[in-house]
Amino acid sequence: MGDFAPYINEVISSYESAHPDIKIKWIDVPFSEGEKRTLAAVMTDFPPDLINLNPDFSALLAQKGTLWEIPSDKLNSFKPEIVNALKYNGKIYSIPWYATSAITIYNKTLFEKSGIKTLPKTYAGLAFVSSRIKKNTGAYSYLPTITENDTMLKILNKYGVSELKDMNNAKSREVFTMFKNLYQEDLIPPETITLTHREALEQYMAGKIVFYQGGANFLTMIKENAPKIYAQTDVSEQLKGPVGQNDFSVMNFVIPLRAKYKPEALDFCLYLTNSENQLKLAKLTNVIVTDKTALNDEFYNDYSTLESKARSISAKQLNKITPALRQKADQKEINLIINQTVQSVLLNKDSVENLLNKLSMFVL
Repeated sequence: MGDFAPYINEVISSYESAHPDIKIKWIDVPFSEGEKRTLAAVMTDFPPDLINLNPDFSALLAQKGTLWEIPSDKLNSFKPEIVNALKYNGKIYSIPWYATSAITIYNKTLFEKSGIKTLPKTYAGLAFVSSRIKKNTGAYSYLPTITENDTMLKILNKYGVSELKDMNNAKSREVFTMFKNLYQEDLIPPETITLTHREALEQYMAGKIVFYQGGANFLTMIKENAPKIYAQTDVSEQLKGPVGQNDFSVMNFVIPLRAKYKPEALDFCLYLTNSENQLKLAKLTNVIVTDKTALNDEFYNDYSTLESKARSISAKQLNKITPALRQKADQKEINLIINQTVQSVLLNKDSVENLLNKLSMFVL
């Protein structure tokens, strides 16, 4: 958050002015060091009173018994579906701050060249037209980064599957087989097996793929680095599955159990994440607010520019996010196991059914 020091310092100063007996020290650390430093800090007798983390690491800390349980009545102003998604064992240990919900960014010039009249709205729909897109445009339909973090698990969740033990079923086989066929028939790039969303964005900016799933904030990168592609770009809702919900990501705050000033930390956190302060941050960054009132602000009902259209679509997607993927304490291990299975499926190392059977037998 160092790039937004004026905003953070203003929030701190205004809070301290209203609470003269409180002094807040903000320490910004590199994202790559966040988990290591947090884990070391929460085990000491003097941890930070408030920490900004992602949900999967927060769930790990909750499992270790190092977090303070947040009183549920303190979070009534937040979108309840997001709060529920952050629960661990039915209890709340996290306060949501801001969210993102990927949209579909697409090259309308290439799409028109494909001869397809209706934008695909689902993964199956896009898979169905991928051959025609490549034949008529010379570009791939998209580069699904299905071996990155929890991407594949989020797709499976849209098909009603989110537990390892439930993987060996018809819906999972449908998803894995769909991507296997696309890969084997060269309808998605060979790099699908390794590339990240940033590298997929580079493929989009080079005109090599037609559709890209990513946050509204990536439009700025396209505009700055590939102005010709930006001029050909439009946006629509993210791809869905049969269940019909949208996936999202969120950053949250936690309060260590050993923190010295837990009630004070919660009070400041609720100030930092109130409707007014969330909207200020959203207007600086293009993230999506998690406060119910702020989500209904006119800021998220503006379709006058490509960026505002993307932002409004992304925000409205938070109205349909259930059933949301729940983070688990061993989420990283789960993601790794699923991603290794995806790679084996794409490389045709074994049958989909055998691989899913092995996957469903993992116990973490």
